Amino acid sequence: MIRPKASVKPPVRRPATAPRQQRGLPKINHKIAALGAAMLLALLAFGAVQVFGDPSAAGPRRVLSLAPTDAAADAPTISFADASEPMADGEYQQFGLEELPEFSAEIGEIDSSGELRVAVVESPQSAGRASVQPLPRAPLAGLTEQGPNGVLPIIGANGRTPAQAYARPFTPQQGRPMIAVVIGGLGFNARATTQAIDELPPEITLSFVPYAQNLQSWIDRARARGHEVLLELPMEPFDPDADDTGPETLLSSAPTQQNVQRLELLLSRGSGYFGVTNYQGARFATSAQASQPIVQQLRRRGLVFVSSGIGQRTALSVEAQRANLPVTAADRIIDTRREAGAIDDQLLNLEALALQNQSAIGAGFAYPVTMEQVGRWARDIESRGYQLAPASAVLNARAARR
Repeated sequence: MIRPKASVKPPVRRPATAPRQQRGLPKINHKIAALGAAMLLALLAFGAVQVFGDPSAAGPRRVLSLAPTDAAADAPTISFADASEPMADGEYQQFGLEELPEFSAEIGEIDSSGELRVAVVESPQSAGRASVQPLPRAPLAGLTEQGPNGVLPIIGANGRTPAQAYARPFTPQQGRPMIAVVIGGLGFNARATTQAIDELPPEITLSFVPYAQNLQSWIDRARARGHEVLLELPMEPFDPDADDTGPETLLSSAPTQQNVQRLELLLSRGSGYFGVTNYQGARFATSAQASQPIVQQLRRRGLVFVSSGIGQRTALSVEAQRANLPVTAADRIIDTRREAGAIDDQLLNLEALALQNQSAIGAGFAYPVTMEQVGRWARDIESRGYQLAPASAVLNARAARR
């Protein structure tokens, strides 16, 4: 490569007599100065971080995408709009985690790249199910009085009864026979009780054993899921040795005062039931003398009576009608045989009875097979021309036709 020669200028000679000039301050370039100041500030900030720490260290390092895992990719998603919708009174309804069995969350560990993977999916039993309107929390003002063992139901000053206040609201559809199902024996087995509350349609009436622990919590949870509730009264069976009905059993041979005291103790176990049903009671139901004070007390407290498995023309039912206590009876026990096919047959019998009589009531126990078959049967009952109804609605419809 050939480089051009640099040109050489001859030196300029200054006169020896010329006075020496004083040097001035150099001119400042403002752009360079601003750049230098910025670099200086950056260096100072870096040094401060090293000494005092990063002020943003407590904040989020990454924005994560919370996408379902492969296993939950096809699962239905949850609408946050639905989850955050306030109740009618403007307050948000609160539930504990153990009260949300219709949803499940799959939470994975943080992986090697530092990402947290969370999948929130809807369980199969609640998929596609319409939102449930909860029933008011019990007890309601003006419908209780203090008894010797707790609060007892009473008729309100305005004439409103607990039977009216605590029943599930219902609007009959013209031309559709009504079918009600009562599932009983709830409160002892937590898994079965949870299954009945959370998986059965809210139109299904639930009845609870008065001896159950945390009875009021179970009733509150059932009503929060839209179910109306009955309280089971243990009554004397024909064979007490074979059928244990507990220490507060109403006895056909007991003095009236003893039975009334036991009734008040049983009724004070919880609040929010619209009526009572019998647990056993074949012998008690045959005694008019023992039944009369009990049905009078139930009538005075504004309750109803739904009998099950003791017959429709017993001394107990006759005394209830004489006392003007609203009463009706289950037409079929649907699970005397705990087999899926036998239960399906009984549910078909209920449909036939409803066609003939405009309504029908079936009663069953909280066996897993019973709840499974009732749930399946109820899913498409409307497509067959029937209407699933709470037991209170059938009782009221039958009373209106008398």
